[in-house]
Amino acid sequence: MSDWAKTRVALDRTHHLLDGAPLYSERFTEVLSFHAPGLAAALDASGAFHIDTAGRAAYSRRFRRTFGFYEALAAVESEDGAFHVRPDGSALAGVRHAWCGNFQDGRCTVRGTDGRYFHIDREGSAVYGERYAYAGDYREGSAVVQEGSGLHLHIDRDGRPLNARRFLDLDVFHKGYARARDARGWHHVDRDGAPLYPHRFAAVEPFYNGQSRVEREDGALAVIDERGETVCELRPPSRTELEGLSGEMVGFWRTQTLCAAAELRILEVLPATVAHVAEQRALRPDRCARLLRALGEVGLVEREGDTWKVTRRGALLTPAHPMSLHDAALHWGRDCYGLWEELPAALRQDTRWEPPRFFEALAKAPERVASYHRAMATYARHDYTDLAEYLPELTRGVVLDAGGGSGTLLCELLRRRPELQGVLLERPEVARSVEVPPDLRERLTVLPGDFFAPWSVQADAVILARVLHDWDDADALRILHRAREALRPGGRVHVIEMLLEGVSGGLLDLHMLVTTGGRERTGAEFRKLFELAGLDAPLQRVPYGTRALLSTGVSQHGKEAANDSRVG
Repeated sequence: MSDWAKTRVALDRTHHLLDGAPLYSERFTEVLSFHAPGLAAALDASGAFHIDTAGRAAYSRRFRRTFGFYEALAAVESEDGAFHVRPDGSALAGVRHAWCGNFQDGRCTVRGTDGRYFHIDREGSAVYGERYAYAGDYREGSAVVQEGSGLHLHIDRDGRPLNARRFLDLDVFHKGYARARDARGWHHVDRDGAPLYPHRFAAVEPFYNGQSRVEREDGALAVIDERGETVCELRPPSRTELEGLSGEMVGFWRTQTLCAAAELRILEVLPATVAHVAEQRALRPDRCARLLRALGEVGLVEREGDTWKVTRRGALLTPAHPMSLHDAALHWGRDCYGLWEELPAALRQDTRWEPPRFFEALAKAPERVASYHRAMATYARHDYTDLAEYLPELTRGVVLDAGGGSGTLLCELLRRRPELQGVLLERPEVARSVEVPPDLRERLTVLPGDFFAPWSVQADAVILARVLHDWDDADALRILHRAREALRPGGRVHVIEMLLEGVSGGLLDLHMLVTTGGRERTGAEFRKLFELAGLDAPLQRVPYGTRALLSTGVSQHGKEAANDSRVG
């Protein structure tokens, strides 16, 4: 029968219909739609298999589950794993997977027994050697994959990245453009990963005949063209621009509420009633209730009857949480808050403002030093877990982590690379407080030192993670000089920083200005610093989480040439 494409699955899903009438007399536990070459997945008491348009089994084999045919191959699940079969029920290949998708464009997504995704070809062989946290179907010659960092990229049919860009979320190409989401929101990109327009949206649809329906952050719906210009408005904003801007103005309400909750250690008492919290923390009951209500508004607590409980987000504000932001709340609310009042003075041309000596001031209070580095260690555990994957060549020798705080990043790297030796260079007041884990005591040395004085160590690699943004160009260049001097011949400097792109990172850039006198930088600005420091190997930029890993090197000879400290 050639009319299988006109059939429909009956409402009870036990058989198929053609023009409203049963296609055959047989009834099954469940059937799926027909696919070329005219077979449908079916399930009965004997197991799962495929049937033809007469309701007859296409082969004698039985599986746990069967799915539709795509490009003449169907995914099935058996006791020993998932794989693909041909219309006669024979296996495409002998390899078994944890899960199989459907073939599209001559490629198919599968998940291996190790939990990682990749693509196979029509012979059942892996197309490339990489393995990903997730991989989607191919369309228009490319597919979206997710790296271990959580970021997404496009790859071609051979598994090669289409471009160097990474996104928080990403879609396949549709008529030459793809939907993409970065830290600012959703937009459309071309095959080079370049945005078609500068603004971002809460949501975007694929382009259809040159136009796309989008939702703005204020709740408004509109249709835009490929230049990002509004063609027509579909729905007004759910809040006015005045309301939106006003909300931004009072962001400090949240900062200070979280800081107060951390300082008073409110969440550690929960679950509890208002009266119990007030008694345990010596607070006025009525005002304690007001604080809990505010914490509820920001999603840290919730109320059940008279009892307040901590949410999953709120648990992050408790000191005992393995990813605790307790000290971070104190840092942003106490150490940094007042410094922002000096922003106008810092920006004026005729100002006498000078950057605060943030780290010197911190050093005068040992408990503040410890609290600050506990906060930074949380961010390091969050951001640097997979760092080793982005430094495949760093397998042996000595790696120097300059300004590595309590050593979270370096410890993780040493555990991933057992032949590495590590040196942690930090200010004396920080180095004194570092506790080297027992399993790394033979491989990790803590070295007190001054970033701007010669470093008494030689290393095969130097890591500067979130260090250079603490300093202006002149001081950053001095640190790079010291890093270069500490390198053995052929060594490399690895810098981990946010890269300024468009307006993204602008607020953090101002934060660095008012707190340390430092700055965030563009790729071009980093390249200039590296060149002035005499790090003459080509700059390699590797997308890494929400930051970029910038790797450069030093030639085998001519270390004396790098003595120009000017930054123009």
